[in-house]
Amino acid sequence: MNARSLALAATALAALATQAFAADMEKDKMANTEKCYGVALAGKNDCAAGAGTTCAGTSKVDYQGNSWKAVAKGTCTGIKTPKGTGSLESMKT
Repeated sequence: MNARSLALAATALAALATQAFAADMEKDKMANTEKCYGVALAGKNDCAAGAGTTCAGTSKVDYQGNSWKAVAKGTCTGIKTPKGTGSLESMKT
């Protein structure tokens, strides 16, 4: 194996290790959080829940009921918004 092949192999292994580390970090983050629907401000949601959202930052209005934000476990339903409280399930918008 020549130096170029070794460098390419090392780069590929480093990329795989980085992806695995990022996935583990995301799992750890989500282990202490819950998805809370209807509490995110426009463009500040963490990911999709239905029509009008695709993923992070795509909610169109404040407190959109079908977009969620990761919050500390056990706190979602206590979050008060002008449209009510947070929900552990997607709500109609």
